Amino acid sequence: MNDVNAVSIKTLLLFISVFNAQSFSVVARREGVSASMVSRTIQQLEDALGQQLFYRNTRAVVPTEAGRLFVNYARTITEQVSEARKALQDRTLEPGGLIRINAPVFFGQRHIAPWLAGLTACYPQLQIELTQTDDFIDPHRDATDLIFRIGALTDSSFHARVFGTQVYHLAASPGYVSQHGMLQSPADLNQHKCLVYKGSSGPNRWLFKQQHENWTHYPVAALLASNNAETLLISALKGMGIVLFPDWLLGDCLKKGELIKLLPEHDAAINTEPQHIAAIYPNVRHPPLNVRATIDYFAEVYGSPLYWQLR
Repeated sequence: MNDVNAVSIKTLLLFISVFNAQSFSVVARREGVSASMVSRTIQQLEDALGQQLFYRNTRAVVPTEAGRLFVNYARTITEQVSEARKALQDRTLEPGGLIRINAPVFFGQRHIAPWLAGLTACYPQLQIELTQTDDFIDPHRDATDLIFRIGALTDSSFHARVFGTQVYHLAASPGYVSQHGMLQSPADLNQHKCLVYKGSSGPNRWLFKQQHENWTHYPVAALLASNNAETLLISALKGMGIVLFPDWLLGDCLKKGELIKLLPEHDAAINTEPQHIAAIYPNVRHPPLNVRATIDYFAEVYGSPLYWQLR
């Protein structure tokens, strides 16, 4: 008996072809070899396995039960080798061509657009199409390769690379705090001027909790409601009122002292579920090189912890 470890990938591919065609001669013509050479290769494989894989007769080559069982293993092995070969080849290739990216409007302005020059410096052959929208995007229907999404990740048909978790801060300008005073508890919000983001699903809910407590919704009366985050941020910086926004939007303003964090002993949010910042793409076994290179680039840029988060 031959050593089963000596079975080659080429032999397995030939076996799969014979299994599919149920003919030595058909496979032989396709491969440009003799039918006797195909038959001899299958015989050697049977000897190595110690199992008969086909019944031979004058009209057809019919798989045995052992052949039907073995073909599943053969397909798995050859597919894995093909994937490995492609992955190794990609290591010698450079990302190039078009990558279509979708991102939320203000996040894209703040944390994607400033880094695109660096991305193209790393990969000069890469072309970028960036679409920014706060509407829900379905990669199966909309023409996009990579989506930067902020929210709960629940769709198993996509693969996600999570960069970090979004953290919310309640904040106001030093001028506003000087004039109206600090808050002692979330309940004090009904005595203050609030600037509230209002999207297609309505105004954001303002939720607060302390450690080991449940989230509590505190209704607020909006002095200004807007579907534009930048408008609300500018208004807060001018001392118009209080905002509740994520760290990627407020981080710089808090670090520079242009805004002051309120209720620091409380956690704040607009959803009870954790909101992740992630790059998502269709759940395929071997994602395109452009997608992998772009995600890796932004993962390095954003760092851990994320560069905009308060230390």
